[in-house]
Amino acid sequence: MDNPWKTLQSKPIYDNPWINVTEHDVLNPAGNPGIYGVVSFKNIAVGILPLDKDLNTWLVGQYRYSLNEYSWEIPEGGCPIASEDILTSAKRELQEETGLEAQKWTKILKTHISNSVTDEVGYSFIAQDLTIGQASPEDTEDLKLRKLPFQEAFQMCLDGKITDSLSVLTLFKVNYLLENKLL
Repeated sequence: MDNPWKTLQSKPIYDNPWINVTEHDVLNPAGNPGIYGVVSFKNIAVGILPLDKDLNTWLVGQYRYSLNEYSWEIPEGGCPIASEDILTSAKRELQEETGLEAQKWTKILKTHISNSVTDEVGYSFIAQDLTIGQASPEDTEDLKLRKLPFQEAFQMCLDGKITDSLSVLTLFKVNYLLENKLL
């Protein structure tokens, strides 16, 4: 499809090591002038659902500054766009946040996290054939690790106790795969 938006001018508004914000002067699809702000992320979001042979998984709990509340999530992190592939990042994030390493990796999801204001893309993986080791979180992370049956984690989504979009989408996708014996 052709793009119905016309960009007249763009200017950077804000930049830090994780994001930049650009304001665009545009003509909208009706031909009317306006502005559009886009938040661009410097990392690709990666999420990992570790799953052992007994269908247990691990969640990571942490206080999210931007939300001003505590959040339970699948292990997640960022893949530097220019310097690392997403599977390598997923392996690193799983080890850092949980201490787990996996022999089997399956990419199951690509999503645009909030496509009305950002170009952020996220991928998620199932990690299987797990080995337990020592976690090594970053100094910005005060993490609590929780091992639980997969169905209990999925129920947390249904009950609104997990609200992180990449976690919710991944848990729903894995539930679908398990219910349909595709995993």
